[in-house]
Parts: sequence; structure tokens; C-alpha cells
Amino acid sequence: MKNTKLVYSTDPEKNRTCPGCGNVINECSCVAEAKVNIPDITAVLRIEKSGRKGKTVTVVDRLPKNEKFLKDMTKKLKTQCGSGGTYKKDGKDGVIEIQGDKRTNIRKILEKEGIKCKG
Repeated sequence: MKNTKLVYSTDPEKNRTCPGCGNVINECSCVAEAKVNIPDITAVLRIEKSGRKGKTVTVVDRLPKNEKFLKDMTKKLKTQCGSGGTYKKDGKDGVIEIQGDKRTNIRKILEKEGIKCKG
């Protein structure tokens, strides 16, 4: 690794920065996200209420920790279930949380996508 940092350059290719770490592309320290192989995914569905003031949340766990995949899948689930939700990249797996008890809807949607479900 170089101990110098680019201060100024007129070449626009050398001035590009990584959106993840903010460093110049040549000095980027980000880890590239792995490709998602959908037939290998087995999602785990569960209901949680604890820590949410009694509100029910459907949690889809053990998903790949890929930003684009999680964002797209969360948007699809939220739209087709008609409720809010979010995604997280905590620990070793990706997690999607959808408001309400939507296990049957989510199971159907995931199976159409080719993702196996448990729970």
C-alpha cells in the first residue's frame, strides 16, 4: 500500500472516489460484495414483538449480505405486502423486517423468486 495520498490531478479518472470508503479508487479498501446465487438461499421467516412496543414484525433472516439484493428484495416485499419495512446487514447475514404478520404473503413472494423458506 502506498503511503502517499493524491492531492491534485487534472485526469478525471484519477480523481474518482469510492462511494463506500471515500478513498481514491486506486487506494480503495472496500471489500467487493459477492454475487447472489438465488438457488442456494434458504430464508428463515419469524415473527418478533419484543423491543417494538407490542407491534408485530415479520423478519426474513439468513439472506445474503449484498446491499443491492437486500434493497431490491425489501422494496418488492414492501410493495406487494402493502406495508413498511427495512433491511439490515448485521452480523454474518442480511435481514429484512416487514411491519405486521405477513408470513404467508412473504413466503409466496420468495418462492416465486426461487428462494426456499423455513418457518
